[in-house]
Amino acid sequence: QAVTEGYNGTIFAYGQTGSGKSFTMQGVVDPSSQKGIIPRAFEHIFESIQCAENATFLVRASYLEIYNKDIRDLLGADTKQKLE
Repeated sequence: QAVTEGYNGTIFAYGQTGSGKSFTMQGVVDPSSQKGIIPRAFEHIFESIQCAENATFLVRASYLEIYNKDIRDLLGADTKQKLE
């Protein structure tokens, strides 16, 4: 909720390969009970914005993967490109 009040928010998923981080973050669309943290957070944020009066919001999101010391932007045009 603090995100809608202007504070930065971060969700950090850490664990071994194959431990379920991607599923926890993304989930699946159907059934909706298995949506991940990202779609649930976005729904909450945008519902809060719709209900807000006399306020302006800027929503900025990033989705990064750090694996074997390589960083990739999973929302970028080329998700295979490594970032510096």
